[in-house]
Amino acid sequence: MINKELMAASSEPVVLAILARGESYGYEMIQRVRELSSGEVAWTDGMLYPVLRRLEAQGQIESEWRTAENGRQRRYYRISKLGRGELNKKREQWLCVSSMLTQLWEPKSCPT
Repeated sequence: MINKELMAASSEPVVLAILARGESYGYEMIQRVRELSSGEVAWTDGMLYPVLRRLEAQGQIESEWRTAENGRQRRYYRISKLGRGELNKKREQWLCVSSMLTQLWEPKSCPT
């Protein structure tokens, strides 16, 4: 499993990236994270919903309640224009960190 600090640091860009592909509700996002990580990352309601509330308070996402086909109420989330800008910033930051780590972790070739 991925350590909590790394998951906390990546939660906002992950949520924004999921919502950039289309609106979604909480359980669906939890399942998508599990699917994308091949089961290595298992988000819980207690981890996801504070992130959603924070992003909504910051204006990066918007939400609305809807009735699903089964009659249950679901809160659907979508990324805002501000959120798309933030996602682009976060993407650049993560790509920079990823590139640095990749360079540090690449095995050195043996001299011939």
